[in-house]
Amino acid sequence: MEHSGNKRSNPLREKIRQLVEHKYFQPFIISIILLNGVIIVAESYITGNDVLLALDTIIVWIFVVELALKMIGLGVRGYFSEKWNIFDFLIVAASLIFYNTPLVSVLRLIRVLRLIRMIPAIPALRRIIDSLMRSVPALTGILGLSALIFSIYAIIGTTFFRDVLDYEFFGSFHTSLFTLMQVVTFESWASQVARPVIAEIPWAWVYFISFIVVAALVILNLVVAVILDYLGHDEEELKQKQMDRLFEENKELKKDLEEIKQILLEKNK
Repeated sequence: MEHSGNKRSNPLREKIRQLVEHKYFQPFIISIILLNGVIIVAESYITGNDVLLALDTIIVWIFVVELALKMIGLGVRGYFSEKWNIFDFLIVAASLIFYNTPLVSVLRLIRVLRLIRMIPAIPALRRIIDSLMRSVPALTGILGLSALIFSIYAIIGTTFFRDVLDYEFFGSFHTSLFTLMQVVTFESWASQVARPVIAEIPWAWVYFISFIVVAALVILNLVVAVILDYLGHDEEELKQKQMDRLFEENKELKKDLEEIKQILLEKNK
């Protein structure tokens, strides 16, 4: 009764809440974010265009109005209880704070960051990012193993290959790490790095092949496996919740049937 009384005493807030939860509200915001992206791309070809600047200003204020409507409709506490809403708030606040800044690079950065609002706006993207964030603790061990393997191979490469190629490849520890990053991405690694070294040091093929097998095929696949595992957790949790809900409903149904059965037996007596 108290809850319904609060609703009657705040009809405007209830209407705003219904507005922000309307099925067409979020698609409208997504279309505005896409329009913002089109404007950013257009500004890279046409700088200082008054129409584009005016549209950018309108978009900023649409985001401000959206923010205000959500805070009114959901309540300040309800709005900030969702972490993605905090992210939206920071992006919109930064857009307002730096809107008239003389630092053009900062202004462009804020405009580009507004495109990231597409992530919380689309549930599928939000689930992917949430799964990635949850997988970070599980990935720390794999990342530590990767750093160890890269360091070992970088030291070996610096020790044996520094006089074979130019300094930029294996001349020092950090240049060897960068070269190994090139090898693990398969970017011109054979023609530019491996073959010149193997021509001078025949056993070097063992070094490169073993590194590719361990780093590129094993470690990277482990990372992908962990991420995919966490992506599947959401579906499993949703199925488990549905099963628990069905189980509770089944228990209630059995209880009601038992009560009806008892009533019928008493009447028959």
